[in-house]
Amino acid sequence: MSEYKGPPAADPGALGVGTSRGGSAMLVAQSGLAPRHGRAGGILGGLGPLVRLLQGWISTYFSLLLLGMMALAIGLTGVQHGVTLMGEQIKNALVLGAIYALVAIGYTMVYGIIELINFAHGDVFTASGFYAFGFASLFHLDSLATGSFGGLILALVIVFPLSMIAAGVTGALIEFVAYRRLRDAPRLAPLITAIGVSFLIEGIMLVVEGPDNVTTHMASWINGEAFSIAGVSVGYTDLFVIGMALVLMFALGAFVRRTRLGKAMRSTAQDRTAALLCGININRTISATFFIGSALAAAAAIIYSINYGVLKWNIGFHLGIIAFTAAVLGGIGNIVGAGVGGFLIGIIYVFGGSLFGGEWSEALIFAVLVLILTFRPVGLFGVEVTTRA
Repeated sequence: MSEYKGPPAADPGALGVGTSRGGSAMLVAQSGLAPRHGRAGGILGGLGPLVRLLQGWISTYFSLLLLGMMALAIGLTGVQHGVTLMGEQIKNALVLGAIYALVAIGYTMVYGIIELINFAHGDVFTASGFYAFGFASLFHLDSLATGSFGGLILALVIVFPLSMIAAGVTGALIEFVAYRRLRDAPRLAPLITAIGVSFLIEGIMLVVEGPDNVTTHMASWINGEAFSIAGVSVGYTDLFVIGMALVLMFALGAFVRRTRLGKAMRSTAQDRTAALLCGININRTISATFFIGSALAAAAAIIYSINYGVLKWNIGFHLGIIAFTAAVLGGIGNIVGAGVGGFLIGIIYVFGGSLFGGEWSEALIFAVLVLILTFRPVGLFGVEVTTRA
């Protein structure tokens, strides 16, 4: 190195500058490069390795710990309130989890491809419910569905495709207008835009539908008890909700695995640039993803209306945040993981409220979200999402 040149009055030794054997001045004294053996900082220093060991153990066995705690909660409910109430709560958890699962799949599809938390997805769910209510009123499907079993099938065949197409067009339009031009922008820009689109949709629904609950009359479509186990009554509505959710999830999984568009979606999610070089139309693939995710939200909204019979202008935002937690729990970017996460969140919501009170249900869900992000950020199924610059 060149010889040290400081101010005329400067003393290299006073500045802590070492000199090599060749006489050239060094910027750092060689003695300062020697390893230092500092003593641990008392009790806290001794706890450091133990804390790291405990964190690694929890991260490794997080899935088993979570399932064990859920099994414990179910068992405690049975001990405190009886087997019958425990069975009723299991049924309620599966029904609620089925709805969360369908909404969570839409979240995980969009995030898996463009890494965007589409906060407007929950409001598309609400809008889809109003679409279904409008189609049912327009074609007088209430009297048709309650008249006979054949009329019910015909009403479902009419309302499901029409509502899912309308919701899919809404989702694709949101992507085209609000998100496409921000695809390569800093991450904060599309995130704020998603929140703005959510508030815009909520404002429109508030003006059109009003601030109160809207009775959809679809709760009367499916009635009756299917069977009873240990005093637990399982209705046809419960079977319909859970069965439709499972059918749609497995159908979507087969679509993504086996169709050409599904392969294009997986390629785009893995590496957008490489997919573009392979001739995949990125814009069309992303629009199709928004269409499919929004269509699933419409299916969830119809199931919700048939099960609960009411809608409200802001219910989608609240339900959507919980569904996004389900997607994170299962593994963001994984369709099966989002479905499983939805059912698990349903169990946590119902049994947490049963043990600690209904006011603690949502707090427990978001506490689980914090634990996931702390100990297992990739979720239960461990899917890594490609990080883009």
